[in-house]
Amino acid sequence: MIQILWADDEIDLLKPHIIYLEGKGHAITPAKSGDEALDLLEENSYDLIFLDENMPGLSGLETLTIIKEKYMNTPVIMITKSEEESIMEEAIGSKIADYLIKPVNPSQILLAIKKNIDATRLVEEKTTSNYQQEFRNISMSLASSLNKEEWYEIFKKLTYWELELERSGEQSVEQILEMQKSEANTQFFRFIKNNYKDWIQGEGAPLMSHNLIRKKVIPKMEDNKPTYLIVIDNLRYDQWKIIEPSVLEDFSVVKDEMYTSILPTATQYARNAIFCGMLPSEIQKRFPNMWKNDEDEGGKNMFEAEFLVDNLQRLGKGSCKHSYTKITNIEFGRKVVNKIPNMKNNDLNVIVYNFVDMLSHARTDMKMIKELADDDSAYRSLTASWFSHSPLKEIMKQIAKQKANLIITTDHGTINVNKPSKVIGDRNVSANLRYKQGRNLDYQKSDVFEIANPLDYYLPIQNVSSKYIFAKEDMYFVYQNNYNQFVQFYKNTYQHGGISMEEMLIPVITLRSK
Repeated sequence: MIQILWADDEIDLLKPHIIYLEGKGHAITPAKSGDEALDLLEENSYDLIFLDENMPGLSGLETLTIIKEKYMNTPVIMITKSEEESIMEEAIGSKIADYLIKPVNPSQILLAIKKNIDATRLVEEKTTSNYQQEFRNISMSLASSLNKEEWYEIFKKLTYWELELERSGEQSVEQILEMQKSEANTQFFRFIKNNYKDWIQGEGAPLMSHNLIRKKVIPKMEDNKPTYLIVIDNLRYDQWKIIEPSVLEDFSVVKDEMYTSILPTATQYARNAIFCGMLPSEIQKRFPNMWKNDEDEGGKNMFEAEFLVDNLQRLGKGSCKHSYTKITNIEFGRKVVNKIPNMKNNDLNVIVYNFVDMLSHARTDMKMIKELADDDSAYRSLTASWFSHSPLKEIMKQIAKQKANLIITTDHGTINVNKPSKVIGDRNVSANLRYKQGRNLDYQKSDVFEIANPLDYYLPIQNVSSKYIFAKEDMYFVYQNNYNQFVQFYKNTYQHGGISMEEMLIPVITLRSK
């Protein structure tokens, strides 16, 4: 039974309303003044408060101020005879839950109760019902032969329902969705295994890493506005959707699209491919002194600025004014905020923001971060919190003032891994948990996508017997030495490099200033 406090100096005239609401199962406690309402609040707990704005003595607005100081989590619905805008603004500014104009009828009151008390339950029931219907539609789609565009739509739908069900708090349905995502990743792995070679050789390929600048950035540079490309490393589509509301304070979405990361879904490969406009073995051939293989020491993404210059020249934009900025810490990020106004005269400004990747690695290595981001929901929440307080948000606000083109994207996503797969290899095998490169590899064939001839896939090799293997779904590779120890250490961590929707189907968002 919902406990409601109703304060109105004419409460006796509202007896029919109270009888009606009590007939609907609600308990109404009347109060004839603000002072009486406050006395009742000292002694009792209420789910909702109706508060008349125009009461003698302590006014409704004065009573509201005290209520919000002492009982800030109790929703208050203001009721008034006045339609003066200043009174409405003052009440709304005091964070009321709703605002009603007298005379009110019982149905209005009942609707206000449902909106503010029953809303969670009603939304939960409606969301659950809608997903149950969509579950069947998605299952039917997964049973058919999907093309690349349909896979984008399936993943968008799954992400949408994941976020909707998370808001509703219906855990039993969330578990059903988790099972459906798992089934989708099983089918997606087969899809990639069957089509990736054709794509990488140019047959029917979706938009991929090495064509991103040519197809998405260069066309935007033709309209005489500065164009900004922001690459937020390791940003999954669900993480984009969770920070999107903050971005939309200053921008409108022109296109919300996805593209497909190349394999391996790792920064060294995917981000170099973005900036160079080439596939990894082509980069190695053109820049033998700049490309580093997995086993080579040193940074693997040290020459993105040089790759970008070369790419722009090959695309006929060698004379354009451009900048490249990589942000790896908050101090430098704050300095970049002040530099944005000076970038408005450039044709293209590229900003790489390294945070999400560091977050995923920190979550693996640091117990505290792992506990803060225990699952996908918490991981998204941590991402949203970071963005709302980061220099990146302020950078975007500065860009919005320039009426510039803005493209937000990433190099690859990440997946929460839970199923170990044993691998045996020599000391030169790469260390990544979602893909391995090397020779003398022994593994469970059903767990991997094997590339025995890397050059056919434009992947670099150290020697003629090297091969690549990519983990499917939510698996992770573990060596047989200290197997159980590493299984436990890496279980439920965020990894990338393999084949999953979360890693390969990633956002590329085109925005314009409001």
